[in-house]
Amino acid sequence: MSRLMGLDVGSRTVGVAVSDLLGWTAQGVEIIKINEDQAEFGLDRLAALVDQYEIAGFVLGLPKNMNNTLGPRAEKSQAYGQMLVDRFGLPIDFIDERLTTVQAERMLVEEADTSRKKRKQVIDKLAAVMILQNYLDAKGKLTTL
Repeated sequence: MSRLMGLDVGSRTVGVAVSDLLGWTAQGVEIIKINEDQAEFGLDRLAALVDQYEIAGFVLGLPKNMNNTLGPRAEKSQAYGQMLVDRFGLPIDFIDERLTTVQAERMLVEEADTSRKKRKQVIDKLAAVMILQNYLDAKGKLTTL
């Protein structure tokens, strides 16, 4: 069986989550540091994770504006998705991630009473989990990508 990988792509980090083998649940894996300005996108580390988890496709968060338009950050997510297609040749899909980071932060504050420093360390990974879980819940299992 293979899994989906969920990505929360930012300008400095990429949060990574993977689905379980049945495609029901998402688990956080890690946060990859990137540097857009220096064209360092963490693709080598991503390649190791793709192999390790036998990834069959990617789900990327698409940070739309509240009025449903695409801004510069969404365009960068789409460009990142194209890099993944070029590098791995695997299918990708996007899911609206407006408020995902806000939800993730709220969960960490309310439910875990997590310190600000620790929140910054896990927020992108949790956002990636929420992106992938929302996708799995909305689209169903792996076969629909």
